[in-house]
Amino acid sequence: MTNKRPSTHVLPGDPPVEISLKRSPRATRFSLRVSRADGRVSLSLPVWAPESEALAFLRDREGWLRGHLENAARPQRAAIGAWVPICGTPREVVAAPARATRFRDGRIEVPDSPRVGPRIRALLAALARERLTQAVQTHAAALGRSHQRITLRDPRSRWGSCSSKGDLMFSWRLIMAPPAVLDYVAAHEVAHLAEMNHSPAFWRVCARLRPDYEIHRAWLKRHGAELLAWRFDTAQEER
Repeated sequence: MTNKRPSTHVLPGDPPVEISLKRSPRATRFSLRVSRADGRVSLSLPVWAPESEALAFLRDREGWLRGHLENAARPQRAAIGAWVPICGTPREVVAAPARATRFRDGRIEVPDSPRVGPRIRALLAALARERLTQAVQTHAAALGRSHQRITLRDPRSRWGSCSSKGDLMFSWRLIMAPPAVLDYVAAHEVAHLAEMNHSPAFWRVCARLRPDYEIHRAWLKRHGAELLAWRFDTAQEER
């Protein structure tokens, strides 16, 4: 195991690109990644690999990297004046004298403070829990299955999961997607209560709960990165 911290390399060009070089005892080859959430670039390399070889690998793939970054979703910060999507529709964030953050008259009202981002995140998580709980209960009843806990998190690589015990996890960011997309993900995870795999039998269960699931699955593949690009940290953290 290595204790070396990641080093940083700047790829010159227009614009210059900052890459974090991360040595990993598990890495057997070079691996270039671009975060779907914030566009940050990292290059994983084996502990034994010379950094010069890693940089040569990076230069060979500069065209792919720049093309990927050009097409990536641009990070957006939830702040007063922004338009944050709720149920697939952009909603204006406005300053309000109230002490609580609320969704009212088609707008997100939030006290003007450095914690605007976290306040909006908490509101979205509360709305997501309400919608997802209702969707899970509906689909579980249709399937004749019971579930355990429902947990909301902010994962980077999946929108939901189902454990062997029947615990369900969802990304609270689903509340930003159209309602049918959120409902599809709820149906997908409930289907795992019957089939803990992605076999043809699983997809038949999913289609039983949500016959148009392929449309909403495709939407997430096309637009999921846009949901992950939203930042909800404080103004100080953003800097």
